[in-house]
Amino acid sequence: MLPAGTSSIFDWGDDYFIKEYRNAVVYGDRDATDVLHEGEVRVLANGWVELPTGRLISPDAVHHVDPVPDED
Repeated sequence: MLPAGTSSIFDWGDDYFIKEYRNAVVYGDRDATDVLHEGEVRVLANGWVELPTGRLISPDAVHHVDPVPDED
């Protein structure tokens, strides 16, 4: 029997399967001319990109995500 707790067995992989960027650019094309979003994003395990507003961008629309390095 498993001990009772507040975490689900599905929570263990969140850090591995979900990638969060504080500052990134989401592009819709290979040439990086079609900018879909700039700023904070979460890339989910299924390929969808979640914006801070809660909206999702389809994996079919996204070509790539470029993280922007933090300036110190």
